[in-house]
Amino acid sequence: MDRGTVGSAQSGRLLVEVRQEGLSAVVTPAGELDHHTAELLREPLDDCLDKGFNRLVVDCSRLEFCDSTGLNVLLGARLKAEAAGGGVHLVAMQPVVARVFEITGADAVFTIHESLDTALADESD
Repeated sequence: MDRGTVGSAQSGRLLVEVRQEGLSAVVTPAGELDHHTAELLREPLDDCLDKGFNRLVVDCSRLEFCDSTGLNVLLGARLKAEAAGGGVHLVAMQPVVARVFEITGADAVFTIHESLDTALADESD
């Protein structure tokens, strides 16, 4: 698989790394995703979609917090990816982040995987 780094963005509380894995763009936010840092995730997600990646895998293993603004960034990316024939796959959510998705019902509209390997194993969707 191609593991080339596509890019990264950082503020004091959030680092976002992006790389290509086969047909997927893997986006890894690390830190706190909230009102103050959401743009640091929105921009790389939009950039991946603009570059033709319609399958986005968001590796949440290093995401320590996500509020409603962060959730809305992911929901917006999901709509854009699905309009392009793809989707957003969430991977390895920490319990505190998974709880936000459970409470809001957003876990029902995303494909959620236990590990990055399982998310990348089936690139058919």
